[in-house]
Amino acid sequence: MTANVRKRSGDDNNLLRETPLLPLREFSRSLPMALLKAREAVMSYFRPSLHYFGVTEQQWRVLRALMSVEAMEVMALAQAAFLLPPSLSRILKDLDERDLIVRRASEQDMRRGLVSISERGRELVNGVGVNSEAIYAEISKRYGAEKLALLQDMLSDLEQALREPLGATPLVLPAKGIAPDKRESRPRRGRPPKSAGKIP
Repeated sequence: MTANVRKRSGDDNNLLRETPLLPLREFSRSLPMALLKAREAVMSYFRPSLHYFGVTEQQWRVLRALMSVEAMEVMALAQAAFLLPPSLSRILKDLDERDLIVRRASEQDMRRGLVSISERGRELVNGVGVNSEAIYAEISKRYGAEKLALLQDMLSDLEQALREPLGATPLVLPAKGIAPDKRESRPRRGRPPKSAGKIP
């Protein structure tokens, strides 16, 4: 059974045309939920190790991102660690107080802050890393090393394929029924930026 819907292009003045409305897929086949459940299953293995070393998941992402570079600008770090700038500011404050990072101004632009990991931070990451690699080995044993490598490649491919925002794609709206909420939406506190983060 199909319902009539109006398809709206990016130009509101374009003519509307009718197209069949596809039925909503089963909740068990929801891609966002599947990814959330898979992430929780993975993090349930890593979380106890992070808790033991006294770092949160978000702090760990920041430290891991800084391990691969000499220094990084704050905004670039927010993108790499998949964090909003306000959240990152609080995390950097905590890490700085624990002497796990070093903050300084850029020589090219004093208004731009640079962050690098400290020697103490590197020692912490290396300590957690021993446990992380042991956890990876267990995950590979249970799931399969080849399947895990393929999964990571496929997730990377999915991210690349969806880089173009949905706003550039025409929307399919019901001709009758609930009207869309046109109130200006604001980013919720804690929502990450567009770039993808990485698991430990």
